[in-house]
Amino acid sequence: MLKINAPWSLQAPLATARLKLLPLQSTHADALLAYYRRNAEHLKPWDPARPASFWEPVVFAKSVQAWVQNCENGLAVRWLVQRLDAAVDECIGCVNFSNIVGKPFQACTLGYSLDHAHTGRGYMQEALAAAIAHMQQSRHMHRIMANHLPHNAKSAATLAALGFEREGYARDYLQIDGRWQDHVLTALTTPEMPPDLD
Repeated sequence: MLKINAPWSLQAPLATARLKLLPLQSTHADALLAYYRRNAEHLKPWDPARPASFWEPVVFAKSVQAWVQNCENGLAVRWLVQRLDAAVDECIGCVNFSNIVGKPFQACTLGYSLDHAHTGRGYMQEALAAAIAHMQQSRHMHRIMANHLPHNAKSAATLAALGFEREGYARDYLQIDGRWQDHVLTALTTPEMPPDLD
């Protein structure tokens, strides 16, 4: 897997056997908005409630620019997922690492979603394996945390397959689909990773 030490805004895509992961750029706003529109009902049970303005192209483009700025500032890492043989503007998923904290914690929070038309093919596990390896190798993340709703069996299985372990259960943890909901807390740690001494 690629190990890149350049500033995030200059990094090249990651590639897997079937996918490419593109670092989020402002030029991806249209493709990303189309992805969210196409999957509005599919993602609704797992996402925060969206205000009506979220779907307006100008407002959404400003949100994407803010996300890009967070990446350039080292606070987050965001990828768009595409198939290797896909059209240049395709987006079939998203992989996000937020709340990035350096030493001595060296940790972040993982979030992800996949187009409803591409579920059941192992795409998300494939994309996450590449993205996690990058975060461990290039960003020296010792702890990657991922939380899921208790009834989200698919997400639980994906995380377990990647080595995430359950660490707790949080009541009323996040506002999802318009109400406070409990979450299962999981994490993937790398005990053999040396401290980040940079």
